[in-house]
Amino acid sequence: MLKRKYGSRYDWKRVKTAYTELFIESETFKGYVSLLYMKEVRKPLFMSYESRTVCIADNGYYWMQHFPEGQFYSITTVLDSSGNIVQWYIDICKENGYCTKNGPWMDDLYLDLIILPTGEIIEKDRDELEVALKNEKISTSEYELAWKEFNRLTVDLAEGGLKLRELTMPHYDLLEQKLNDKEGSG
Repeated sequence: MLKRKYGSRYDWKRVKTAYTELFIESETFKGYVSLLYMKEVRKPLFMSYESRTVCIADNGYYWMQHFPEGQFYSITTVLDSSGNIVQWYIDICKENGYCTKNGPWMDDLYLDLIILPTGEIIEKDRDELEVALKNEKISTSEYELAWKEFNRLTVDLAEGGLKLRELTMPHYDLLEQKLNDKEGSG
């Protein structure tokens, strides 16, 4: 069974958050976008990629997640407490959807791409995909879908077709304003 991940991260216990979401339909994007503001984090979360370590969750950080309709990926943009992009994390997924109780979600197919603001692309979790197939957590068709989408996105990123900053930052501005309005009235 695939792991379903929600933009609201409603099940996180280590973080006190504020949350908002929007359905956006424009020339460049159609789907849900969520913004999670980390008011208070019990302990910062760091990820190690090859020779560098990156903080991805701390007090004042934001996670904005794009759930494009009809696509096989989801993009999480991590921003620090100053609003600077820390990384983009692209989950390859079987499906994106929406639940009225917990918001937008995606069914994770294990493979991931991490893009740092420098443009560096890091491929992640190939081993997890292989284990999932071996242990029959995913089907052969899901395995093939994961690789097809992973390869397509890798080429798209290398050729500059997926313009992450241009996609994400206008949405961040919209959602941050909505979150501030919501928090100010609450």
